[in-house]
Amino acid sequence: MKRIALLGMPNTGKSTLFNRLSGASARVGNWPGITVDLMSAKILIGGHIAELVDLPGLYDLHGFSDDEQVVRHFLANNSVDLVMIVLNSSQIDRQLSLALQIRALGLPALLLLNMQDEAKRSGISIDIDEMSRQLGLPVASISAKYGDGCPQALQLAARHLEHQRAPISASEISSKLEADTQLEQQMEHIVKQSVQMPLQLTDRLTERIDRVLLHPWLGLPLFFGAMYLLFQFIFTVGAPLQEGVAWLLDLIRSDILEPLTASLPAWLHGLLLDGIYDGVGTVAAFVPIIVLFFLVMTMVEDSGYMSRAAFLMDALMARVGLDGRSFVMVLMGFGCNVPALMGTRVMRSRGMRLLTMMVIPLSLCSARLQVFVFMSAILFTTEQAPLVVFSMYLMSFVTIFLTALIFKGKMRSSEPFILEMPPYRFPTAKQIVLRGWLEVRHFLNRASKFIIFGVVMVWALTNFPSGVPAASEATYAGQIGQFFLPILEPIGIDAKLAIALIFGFVAKEIVVGALAVIYGLQGEALELLMAQQLDWVQGVSFMLFTLIYTPCLSTIATMRSESKSVGYTVLALGWSLLLAWVVSFIFYQSARALGY
Repeated sequence: MKRIALLGMPNTGKSTLFNRLSGASARVGNWPGITVDLMSAKILIGGHIAELVDLPGLYDLHGFSDDEQVVRHFLANNSVDLVMIVLNSSQIDRQLSLALQIRALGLPALLLLNMQDEAKRSGISIDIDEMSRQLGLPVASISAKYGDGCPQALQLAARHLEHQRAPISASEISSKLEADTQLEQQMEHIVKQSVQMPLQLTDRLTERIDRVLLHPWLGLPLFFGAMYLLFQFIFTVGAPLQEGVAWLLDLIRSDILEPLTASLPAWLHGLLLDGIYDGVGTVAAFVPIIVLFFLVMTMVEDSGYMSRAAFLMDALMARVGLDGRSFVMVLMGFGCNVPALMGTRVMRSRGMRLLTMMVIPLSLCSARLQVFVFMSAILFTTEQAPLVVFSMYLMSFVTIFLTALIFKGKMRSSEPFILEMPPYRFPTAKQIVLRGWLEVRHFLNRASKFIIFGVVMVWALTNFPSGVPAASEATYAGQIGQFFLPILEPIGIDAKLAIALIFGFVAKEIVVGALAVIYGLQGEALELLMAQQLDWVQGVSFMLFTLIYTPCLSTIATMRSESKSVGYTVLALGWSLLLAWVVSFIFYQSARALGY
């Protein structure tokens, strides 16, 4: 099978092109010679089935960041039939050096000048034929966003897939890289011969918007206000959808599953319905909100606003030993902590990287969002619930800043922060849906690994040993809950909530499903019972503890792998548990002292 490597600088639209070419067929796989997973997909090109591999974005092939090393190791340890180099047409004068470095390796390559629509609006004209002649590489102009030029680019790629090349060794890569001065001279010559640029590049719309959104005083309030409105929208639109799914699941249970399983042994009936169905069904009811969350965040990320947010937060982050890149990783953590931890590879300083990895697990990931939506819907009115959820996001930032402030002395770095500001772009509907679907599918695939296992374990612990009342103190779950009660009772968490927290250590997606199994109910019946047994102070304390305490096993494993230190991982886990208990204790005891 032919193999194509997709390579480019950050913010060149490389991932957009990968998603367009691969559709929904992308998968994550391991590769020889590297310690991380990469996205790949099988595509049909010129009558061949080829494997398209999306390599991390990088600025320099001989740089020192982890992502740059990943690319070098991939090229050294895997045979590549074609390298598709993706550059931003509107920044061609700064990005052409990467194409020259790939050419120096002797690999078969195709240069794709993306974002041709933006270059045209900026008054940039590129002579494709002349650039191809100067480089000695085929060159195509495309717009990955709209698909313009992509069929022609695939035809060019198909013509070069007949030439097999042997893997390039690491020593060959090092020896073939030219000196920076040579690359600079070549780049300037090629740009002079093939590119016509206006004396001054301007984007008046971007400039006008930035005058408001990047205002020294208004920028941050506008950012947090925009985030609140987004969460208000997600909750307002998603709550009715969630209620509809829950109603449908209740109907399926009562009208279909109950009659079908009535003749089964009591233990099997309980396992299937009270355990697996109620647990998984309760989690599934919140999928519409998760889908909305990813769709909205995809629009925000692709619009270019996240780069502005990083710029706005850089000065504040610098006070606690972090920078704007750290803030971007924290925002990524709102979706899932695992890719956010992996994203820290772009940082050259180990100190900055370790400090950023320390705070990322405090980001309110989408799995925790389920718990907060569930608890706030039970204990608060529809007007109060979005504000409660938003307050959890604000608390997430507070714990991040506090943690960074405490640990910055041991992990601080003076590495300069460099950030490119892309123009504002409105992603197409296809981009939004495709990226959103890929994120949702990743969430569901990851969740499915743990939820069924988790709810079965919870059911077993709450129903054994036999001969005792289900979910009582005499069950294994009850005994575990009683063991931890002296520690958790001062923060308002009872034995049943303790069991959910323990299984949340495996995956936060299990927490809501575990509550359904522990209480033996789902849907509206579960919400009514929990509303009777808990007050809002207990509920908020539970949410605060869930927000801060030990991240899931996948996050812990990723942290261990990325930090390459067991001691650091243990420190991060111990700190999150201590901080969770202290924050919940202060809130709970203060609220009780005030008479709530």
